[in-house]
Amino acid sequence: MFTKTLFTFLCLLGLQSTLHAQETKVDLKGYPVIVHQDTLFHIKNRLGSLSASERAARTSEKVEKLAEDLLFVADSVKIEDDSVVTDLVYKGNILISLSKADADSVRMDRAVLAKTYQQIIVKNVKEYKSETDVTELLKRAGLGLLILLTLGASIFYLNKYSNRFRAWISVKLQKRIGNIKIKDYELINKRSELLLIGRLLNLLKFLLIFLLIYITLPLVFRLFPWTKPWGDSLISFVLNPLKNIFSAMINFIPNMITIVVIFFVFHYIKKGIKFLADEIETEKLKVNGFYPDWAKPTYNIVKIVLNAFMLVVIWPFIPGSNSEIFKGVSVFLGLLISFGSSSAISNGVAGMVITYMRPFKIGDVVKIGDITGAVLEKSLLVTRLKTIKNEIITIPNSAILNGNTVNYTSLCANEGLIIHSTLTLGYDIPWQTIHGLLINAALATEGVIKGKQPFVLQTSLDDWYVSYQVNAYVEKPEIMALIYSELHKNIHEAFDAAGVEIMSPHYQAIRDGNASTLPGHSS
Repeated sequence: MFTKTLFTFLCLLGLQSTLHAQETKVDLKGYPVIVHQDTLFHIKNRLGSLSASERAARTSEKVEKLAEDLLFVADSVKIEDDSVVTDLVYKGNILISLSKADADSVRMDRAVLAKTYQQIIVKNVKEYKSETDVTELLKRAGLGLLILLTLGASIFYLNKYSNRFRAWISVKLQKRIGNIKIKDYELINKRSELLLIGRLLNLLKFLLIFLLIYITLPLVFRLFPWTKPWGDSLISFVLNPLKNIFSAMINFIPNMITIVVIFFVFHYIKKGIKFLADEIETEKLKVNGFYPDWAKPTYNIVKIVLNAFMLVVIWPFIPGSNSEIFKGVSVFLGLLISFGSSSAISNGVAGMVITYMRPFKIGDVVKIGDITGAVLEKSLLVTRLKTIKNEIITIPNSAILNGNTVNYTSLCANEGLIIHSTLTLGYDIPWQTIHGLLINAALATEGVIKGKQPFVLQTSLDDWYVSYQVNAYVEKPEIMALIYSELHKNIHEAFDAAGVEIMSPHYQAIRDGNASTLPGHSS
């Protein structure tokens, strides 16, 4: 029983100590005593059962009532001191009680603090009464009316002379201005240009009128104590954003210096890599296993990687990079790029693979699928060919990677490119004659390499005919179509001169009276 009673007593003692500690706790921020929108001083400590905020609210209310007293006498605000607190009293009504804790929180003697607060309260009440005096109000009303009349006159004359100035400037510019063109396209003619200038002058006029009104209203509002907060609010609407912008700019300077340093470090790293790439491309610097035509695309890939890494490093130093809006926009743009560029990414990857596979280079004559032409451009996404008909065809790199590519130029650089053409003739013509005629026709063709003997292959023995394939070496694939055309012409002429008919495979040796296909022959 004794133990239980002792425990209860200790608990009550601890609770009492806690309450006492909360009562004497000092609020370092303090609560303002505000009278007619003016902050007189701050209260940081509780006193008895009143918290600091309650003391501040009560003092504000009592001083405002004091200011409304028509029979206010400044000398009636007195200081009454005892051993515990010092009171500011007006006609027996306590305005505020100050404790030792209040004086210690501002590092002043309690009597000095009470005297200071007395002077502040009396000064505020006197100023309010002087501002709300009927004579003073009439004077301020007259001054406000004068300011408004000045504003009206300023707007009237600004509007009047701005219209005259606009007419004068239109006359002056009529002969001096001309049409605005981008190459052969007329962007703005003279009439539209004058109209645009007039509208800009009108916009400037309205901006000036708005600025005059915005500057004048706070001046008028601050003439009267009741509308003074409105004037302060109008001023703060402009000053606060400017202050915030200026403060943000000052705070951003260290981050900006960091961003500039990072940018220049990566810039000179890229310049060094570009120098090496140029040296390898011009074959001044040779690296075993690394071809010169790999230098430029490799540099582009490294540059993209470095730029991405630089952005990652700079990102935390960008203002607002941690804001939710910034993150939301970044995610949205990422989704758009991901969903909208899947084919572009596949073409880009295919372009990089093709670059290092080296199936062709600029100027090579190639056959990609059913398209034959010279390579005009190799980019990360597409390859462009120019055909013999001067058609420029764009082929996605993914299609090239997934299809077949024939490089005629690389074949010519080694043993020579073999062109061929097939002819079908009957069994009644000796094969030796046909071989000789085809080889002679090939040798007579311009563009065929004379140092390498053409040859003939008999590719099939069919029911009615034999297939003869003539093969010849050429070294200029860019004129391959012309070589084929001349080869066919020479074969035709050689067979006509030898009296050998080139007919359809299905024919009979004994004629039925039809005319011969040879020139100058008839049935």
